[in-house]
Amino acid sequence: MEEESNFMPNMTTAYGIALTLWGLIVTWISEAQSISSFAPALFGLPLLVSGEMAKTPEANRKLWMHVAVTFGLLAALGGTRFFMVMSDGLNYASTSMLMLFATGSIYTFLCVRSFIEVRKSRGLDASE
Repeated sequence: MEEESNFMPNMTTAYGIALTLWGLIVTWISEAQSISSFAPALFGLPLLVSGEMAKTPEANRKLWMHVAVTFGLLAALGGTRFFMVMSDGLNYASTSMLMLFATGSIYTFLCVRSFIEVRKSRGLDASE
């Protein structure tokens, strides 16, 4: 059997790092006093961990990628709050919500596509 691609685990790690940095930088720049300003980082850390865990040889890759897509979906769902506050204009909080919605949706879509491709390729391997 071919070695599995590390594209999605690497993307998961990168996305986790990006969300974590976004949360920390926006909190620092805006001088926010609320824990909710760390929301992107709170989604980013589990994504970072699950991306790294999916790359370890003894890890259950399927489990860790499902954990990752769950946090990606939660990020997208958390970002839907943007649509409730968008009439207030763009500020640090609404921009973070929009970013979570857009990137979480794209990430979830890419994960689902990857899961489908893996399932198809395993079906082809079994039939050969």
